[in-house]
Amino acid sequence: MFVPMTIRPSPILREHDRPAPPLLLAEAGAAILAATLAIRLRPFRTIAEGLDDQAAQRQATDAETGYWIRRAVLAWGRRLPWRAKCFEQGLAAAWMLRSRGLAYAVHYGAANANSDLIAHVWVTSGSTPIVGCENRDAFSLLATFRG
Repeated sequence: MFVPMTIRPSPILREHDRPAPPLLLAEAGAAILAATLAIRLRPFRTIAEGLDDQAAQRQATDAETGYWIRRAVLAWGRRLPWRAKCFEQGLAAAWMLRSRGLAYAVHYGAANANSDLIAHVWVTSGSTPIVGCENRDAFSLLATFRG
């Protein structure tokens, strides 16, 4: 006699192993594409002026929203046919936070690595790290653009 098995979720699969919601993934993909085009077609000054909106009164994101934006942006960053670096990912995350009326800070830093100057961008919302924050301590902060 055949007894059907009940399928239970694996105890190894945790809440944070779920993929980002499809609409959020679509938004992140469009944002990274727009960021890539902006970086290639517009001068840095124009991009920076568009990010710096300190007059806006926005509240910092909650940890869950920040987490899902991060997941969606990083998912696209790993899967695109071109390399979406920290700048593209940072712009996309900042734009996604802004579209939700949430505060963001895009930090731009530089460091010396093997006598080469390297730059890095990371984004936070209040005290919540969004993207690029893993190695931010290795960089000297040059500018912060807040919105």
